[in-house]
Amino acid sequence: MSYKNLVLPFACCFVFSLFAAGQDTPALPLPDPGNVTLTLAEYNHLIELAAHPPKNPELAPLPFSIQHADLKLRVEKDAIRGTVELDGEVLRKGISKVPLTSGMTILDARLNGKGVPLIQENGTHAALLPSGEFSIALDAGLPLRIEAGRASFTLPAPAAGSVQVSLVIPGDHSFANVTPGLITGRKSESGHTVIEATLVPGQPANFWWATREVAAPVVPRETRFLSDTKTIVSVSEAEMRIAVLADVTVVQGEPSQFQVMLPAGYEITGVTGFDASETQSGVLTLKLNAPGQRSHQFLISMERSINDAKAEAPFLSFKGAQRETGEVLVEGAGTMEITAKEAGGLKRMDVKEANPYLRSMARFPAQAAFRYHRQPNETPSLALAWVRFPDSGVLAAVAESAQVTTLVTSEGKSLTEIKLTLKNQAQPFLKVGLAPGASILSAEVAGERVKPVQGADGSRIPLLRPGFRPTESYAVSFVFMHSGAPFAKKGGAELSLPSMDIPINLLSWEVFLPEQYKVKDFGGDVIAANRVPAPFREDEYAMRRGESRDSEARMMAMPGQIGGYVSDPSAARVANARVTISSSDGSSQSVSSDSSGRFVVGSMPSGRFKAKVEMPGCRTSIFELNYDASQPSLYSFPLSVANTNETIEVSTEAAQIQAAPSVLGGPLHTTDLTLYGQMNGNLPSAAPVAQQSVSANVLNLQKRVAGVLPVPVDVPRAGTSFAFVRPLVLDEDTKVTFSYKSR
Repeated sequence: MSYKNLVLPFACCFVFSLFAAGQDTPALPLPDPGNVTLTLAEYNHLIELAAHPPKNPELAPLPFSIQHADLKLRVEKDAIRGTVELDGEVLRKGISKVPLTSGMTILDARLNGKGVPLIQENGTHAALLPSGEFSIALDAGLPLRIEAGRASFTLPAPAAGSVQVSLVIPGDHSFANVTPGLITGRKSESGHTVIEATLVPGQPANFWWATREVAAPVVPRETRFLSDTKTIVSVSEAEMRIAVLADVTVVQGEPSQFQVMLPAGYEITGVTGFDASETQSGVLTLKLNAPGQRSHQFLISMERSINDAKAEAPFLSFKGAQRETGEVLVEGAGTMEITAKEAGGLKRMDVKEANPYLRSMARFPAQAAFRYHRQPNETPSLALAWVRFPDSGVLAAVAESAQVTTLVTSEGKSLTEIKLTLKNQAQPFLKVGLAPGASILSAEVAGERVKPVQGADGSRIPLLRPGFRPTESYAVSFVFMHSGAPFAKKGGAELSLPSMDIPINLLSWEVFLPEQYKVKDFGGDVIAANRVPAPFREDEYAMRRGESRDSEARMMAMPGQIGGYVSDPSAARVANARVTISSSDGSSQSVSSDSSGRFVVGSMPSGRFKAKVEMPGCRTSIFELNYDASQPSLYSFPLSVANTNETIEVSTEAAQIQAAPSVLGGPLHTTDLTLYGQMNGNLPSAAPVAQQSVSANVLNLQKRVAGVLPVPVDVPRAGTSFAFVRPLVLDEDTKVTFSYKSR
């Protein structure tokens, strides 16, 4: 069944239209209810129109268009003056920026007879114009170049649809030319010539013309000038580089060029401070664009290859100079010693007396400096000879020690703090290669908090910048967390420290494990701390004895070692005293006492020795020692003030302090022997000794991570510590493995 007509409720459609118009529209009287009858074709047509909304009008490709430019110019003395009229249209709604012209000096601008401001961007004048047609008139000016019998100027043509120019030049029957462009008319009247031309839009046009007027020839004056050259001679491994800063002062005349005599065998690598130059037959010609200037400065650089360890330094000379003076600075690239022999009026001077500009051009330490005043009958010469020394690498940074503390939780997570005592020369940051699942929580450098950054090849901790870096060592510390794996009732576990791009002399690692786990079978690339001999462990020894670090420094002698103190008559420790231990067969070892007056000599067999102690201002003392390597001894060597150079000998009994492993400065206890065995590898077991008491490092780490952890972590409060060491760590991971089971 089909329908030809469709009946719609008229009232409903009318009400809907009112609702769509918005609730703020005033209410209109409603018509009587009824029906409107539409044919099916009309209804389908309305549906089709609703499905295809009207297209938005396309915007113009450019917001503006300049149809025509009319330039009316005239020659006034040494300049071009006139008006530029631009007719165009702004095609888009609103305000648009319209570039007008460039390369001209705009004196005034008017839009439809009224003044309009202009904007200058990169040498182009532009105006802000509304939509619609516009007509702008500009008062402009251009410089005029005048030569003998010829005048010219360059006119930048506006980017318009067409460009017409009317130029008025003085003189009758003048011949004028324009490139690019076309002259369409020429007429002479009242002593002037009017040129009509059409230009290429957007391209600069060059106008020039000649008149019948001939300029009178000018007799050139004799040129007189002075030159002062500052030369730096750089000797490298395979070439010699010369850089010359020349100052030329014109006393008389207006020279258009200068000529420089070049040394043979050198290649010019750069010349600045001139308009053009050319080199021919060993002469460098520098052409000037401002002959009227009184002072000129040039920088000339050249070089040549060298194969020997000697060469002659060249001297540049300006042809025709009335006086030539200069300075020469000699430098060597790398580690080398240069010997310079001068002649021909050269006078040696201190390097610090050289010109500041000359010293600023040096890239390496200067080794010699000279000055000269060239005389007509002498030529300065400088013979150089050098000896090169091989270079050796220097570490940018080194960690004197690393103190590491690790807290392991029952969930398998680990919190680790690494404290480095860093000696930094030039390294800008510390690169840390963390294992997968590890992240840095905080970092400090020299007591100040810093923010690490993440790179493609690891995290980086910024160090102190050059110029603000202290000369002594400073502390760098950071804390990182590793997710790990949860502990079971028994099994094995592995802990690892990240690699760092600086060498570490000695790494000490304390691992704190929860008390509910019993561990054994330690392995990895570390050594139990109780298996490592250490002749100087006074700080660790004092802490494990419960003493303060501020107490008197202590020292322990090891088997095969002779050590002790050097003191003055007041019992004060003497630093930098020379101690030489000599045996009967003629062999000897020499050391110097440190800042606390301590010294130690290792690898000594049993036998009789002589200890010679020397110190400026004191008598040289010789002590006879009867040494037993199985029972190492510590000695105290007193010195006395000397009036003359004399030597005294002291008996063995007066010097010896101990004949068995002990500590200098206190009595020997049973606990001392136990600690001595733990610290020096005399225990029967190779496993690390467990410490039930919590160390200060563990307590400090527990306080440091409080409140900064990104996820909840059960930080252990009770457990067992195990100590490990590893010497000379070079940008590599450090690992320790162990087996565990629940108690």
